[in-house]
Amino acid sequence: MKTLTRQLALATLVGGALLVTTGAHAASSSLDLNLGPDAVQFEANGELAHGIALGGGVLHSDYRDDATIYHAQLLGVQRNRDRDVGVGARWTQYDTDYGNGGGLGLGGYGYVYLPQMPDVSVGGYGFYTPSVVTSSDLDDGYEVGIRARYSFTPNVDGYVGLRQSAADFDNDRGTRTLDRGAQVGVRLSF
Repeated sequence: MKTLTRQLALATLVGGALLVTTGAHAASSSLDLNLGPDAVQFEANGELAHGIALGGGVLHSDYRDDATIYHAQLLGVQRNRDRDVGVGARWTQYDTDYGNGGGLGLGGYGYVYLPQMPDVSVGGYGFYTPSVVTSSDLDDGYEVGIRARYSFTPNVDGYVGLRQSAADFDNDRGTRTLDRGAQVGVRLSF
């Protein structure tokens, strides 16, 4: 539990530093926290310039064994009344009982707002790290998820979703699911 507390404190510190760094130039920033039966995830994102977002986060899961997954990403983003879309690169670093390592991947997210219910959006995200750009024990990895979001206020979204994160390490055990399951979360935008 002390390790998890330290990791969340570090993620909060990194997220705060990220937002301070981008704050002078940011068109928008957000903090995101979600919980699942076996996992907790924290993310911070801020726009460096209009349409360019820098972000990072940490996911800690006890789904099967202990796994902590860090990421930093740079995305091109577009938000309007109809959709919220981002595409770009993500560095993912794995610290797990199965192996350790990191790599550069590609992916993004996309949500559409329902015309009949403009406060509701549905969509998902996915990032894949292929073996050609990995380090240490990591062969490849991915994280995918789907979410339904509701805007309680212009600055607060709540959501429910499903997530799966997996990685393949050099230890010949094959791809290991590091986190899978439902999540509930809140995102603050400013």
